[in-house]
Amino acid sequence: MTQPDTSPRFLVIRGGAIGDFIVTLPVLQALRARWPDAHLSLWAYPHVARLALLAGLADDVTSLDRADMARFFVPSPTFTDAQLALVPTYHIVFNYLHDPEGQVRSNLLLAGAQQVISCDPIVAQAPAARHFLAPLMQLALYDQPDIPALDFPPPLLAEGRARLDQVLSAASTSPAPAAPIALHPGAGAPGKRWPLDGYLAVAHALQRRHLPVLWILGEADADLADALDQALPDAPRLRNLPLTDLAPALAHCRAYLGNDSGIAHLAAALAVPTLTLFGPTDPGTWAPRSRAPARHLRAPSSLLPNLSFSDVLSALLALLDTTSAPPA
Repeated sequence: MTQPDTSPRFLVIRGGAIGDFIVTLPVLQALRARWPDAHLSLWAYPHVARLALLAGLADDVTSLDRADMARFFVPSPTFTDAQLALVPTYHIVFNYLHDPEGQVRSNLLLAGAQQVISCDPIVAQAPAARHFLAPLMQLALYDQPDIPALDFPPPLLAEGRARLDQVLSAASTSPAPAAPIALHPGAGAPGKRWPLDGYLAVAHALQRRHLPVLWILGEADADLADALDQALPDAPRLRNLPLTDLAPALAHCRAYLGNDSGIAHLAAALAVPTLTLFGPTDPGTWAPRSRAPARHLRAPSSLLPNLSFSDVLSALLALLDTTSAPPA
């Protein structure tokens, strides 16, 4: 006779941007470490949540953008049969959505959730990861590691290495390009961007030292991409890649320089040595945390144009002194 599966089942609900999701990874890490056989479901945005799936930190991902998810946000909802069958199977639901009136929590209980633990996504404790870990104390999980970590299986990392080599080889005469320093000049808001001229100056300084550079650009960086095309038309770059393709390639970089953005948190979670440039946001709360060296610079008067090229280059070279190129 087949025994019923008694493994814990957890549901973590998390919205937000790339960095918001990554600083919540320690929650998944703690649950996985304590209950290795647990089933961990995510209701989140798939473009970033699939990173947790690939790293073995989640077993399935459901998009918060699905039309039927709206039922959890409105008064007096009517749930689908599938929702009424699924929600009661979770022993605990961790709700990290903005829910000031408790509507989502109430609806989850109405749909049959056994227990709902809610945590306001507005960070009230630094560093940010500790804020999201706080609810786990209700499960007697105290002092959990607060460093996000993404570890991908070897075949996926090999694919990332091949993608990186292809891009670098196209711009190099070397048959085996060295691991590059990744530069990401973008950010979610103009006030969080160090000027592109600064990044270009850093790139030239690195190249004079025979250190290869890789540019990373996303969909929100179209203006930067156009400017880079004019300044360095042949520079190797990874542009507009899905995070699930970008991350395995980025994992092979020697170091990363970028603004306060989700990609900086991604690099840090991949254990790439990271230097992050901060303007208006508080690095005490939002500086990426990593298993690798992770440093940051705060611009004078919180204005990134006030951050000098020489200070950034010196900090980056100091970071490189602590690193070695990762193995091929």
